[in-house]
Amino acid sequence: MEIYANWHTWPQAEPELRRLLPAATCDAVARAVEFAVRYHGDQKRPTGAPYLEHLLEALEVLVRGAGVTDPDVLAAAVLHDVVEDTPCTIADLRREFGDRVAGLVGWVTIPESDGDGKAAKEAYLAGLRHAPDDAIVVKLADRASNVQTLRNLSPARQREYYAQTVRYIMPLAASRTWFATWYASWQREHRDLA
Repeated sequence: MEIYANWHTWPQAEPELRRLLPAATCDAVARAVEFAVRYHGDQKRPTGAPYLEHLLEALEVLVRGAGVTDPDVLAAAVLHDVVEDTPCTIADLRREFGDRVAGLVGWVTIPESDGDGKAAKEAYLAGLRHAPDDAIVVKLADRASNVQTLRNLSPARQREYYAQTVRYIMPLAASRTWFATWYASWQREHRDLA
């Protein structure tokens, strides 16, 4: 299983991105990174890593792994958690990046729950099968970033996240060749969690 964790900071990511993609696409991604940094600030992941690392991992999965070049999809990947984890709203994204990026982020944002958060997340994951293809690609990159370091979680959380990924995410990957291959490799490496 190939790991996509080389781009820890924007100064690390940008030169390679500019070699791989047209300038206008890189400029769009740079705007998204700047916006995400402004909102996420110094937020940390549960592992203690800066939040931006996760966003850049999702971007790296799409560019270096899946070969995605669509600037809106790449911007949405960088922005995918900004509504869920910061005060930013879909309206803020729409004003800054347009309807398509805001719509993609909307699809991959877990709705707030008044009750059972786990049930709400499961319902959200089940509903992704109705999402537009580009939103699914963003979600697949997001989850790939998360599960490539699954062993960093507690054993109980590893098993729960593994089961959730196999049940909801892998079916979304099945018709997308690169993602299907990557997730199958990931599943083989983590089969002890089944």
